Amino acid sequence: MFTLVVLGIILALAFDFLNGMNDAGNSIATIVSTRVLSPLQAVVWAAFFNFAAAFIFGLHVANTVGKGIVEQDVINEYFVLCALTGAIVWVYTCARYGLPTSVSHALIGGLIGPAIVANGTQSLIASGIIKVALFIFISPMLGMILGYLLMVLTLHVFKNKSPYRVDSFFRAMQLFSSAIFSLGHGSNDAQKTMGIIAMLLYSSGYITEFHIPFWVVLAAYSAISLGTLTGAWKVIKTLGVGLTHLKPVAGFCAETAGAISVISSSMMGIPVSTTHTITGAIAGVGMTKRVSAVRWNLASHIVIAWFLTIPATLVISGFLYWIVKLFIR
Repeated sequence: MFTLVVLGIILALAFDFLNGMNDAGNSIATIVSTRVLSPLQAVVWAAFFNFAAAFIFGLHVANTVGKGIVEQDVINEYFVLCALTGAIVWVYTCARYGLPTSVSHALIGGLIGPAIVANGTQSLIASGIIKVALFIFISPMLGMILGYLLMVLTLHVFKNKSPYRVDSFFRAMQLFSSAIFSLGHGSNDAQKTMGIIAMLLYSSGYITEFHIPFWVVLAAYSAISLGTLTGAWKVIKTLGVGLTHLKPVAGFCAETAGAISVISSSMMGIPVSTTHTITGAIAGVGMTKRVSAVRWNLASHIVIAWFLTIPATLVISGFLYWIVKLFIR
């Protein structure tokens, strides 16, 4: 059992690392595309604030993932290993082809699959899953609306300023907005791995009451920050260059809109997709020029990946757990 628990923790931290690598595109796409920072400078900046979130926010999201998606009595070491493997396979595949996907929803789908195999749908916690499902739609729409409104407001406030002064001002402000979005990313995404590790420790008896040990907090934030340092450059290009053309003022509005949405969700304990949120925010900012300024064909491909994520990871992890159960009965 000890070996399986250690393997599960290692796999969970590997998933967290992959999360940071994939979601580096969310945190730095706008600041790189506007050339405020070089790609290397941007990933270091984002990684620092990813880790800093450990000392600022609570653990609401970690508790939701750990005990709000599936019933505790169906969870064991094999369950967690299959859930993580299914999520990792999907996220790695999408990152390899430069397709922004939701690491959050990959993990949720990864948990649902083995739970159904273990004990059918009665082992699922409907309230938690419905909350996550609703925010598949709410988070990108909220990001889009906030991005659009912030951009309109900003354009109105600075309409009489020279383009050079506006550009210079928002190049500096983008450092702030990027930092806040990276804090938001850490506050939500790193905590999902904490929830998984705590779930594993609790189900195997290494902790007698469900809680998040501090060493788990530090390990998860370290892993996601190191992943961010590697950067998923294809995803960065898709979001920062492919979706719409951005200037510093637009980058600031998109990042600020995304940060507001993600941090608000984190405070409510709702696991959301930072990818969904920032993509919606970038699209909303682009729409202030004209609707056609957003490359909707590319956006539609991204949306398809979103909707496929939970079913795909559910099937992969569920199939893996079904195979495992054939040998561990």
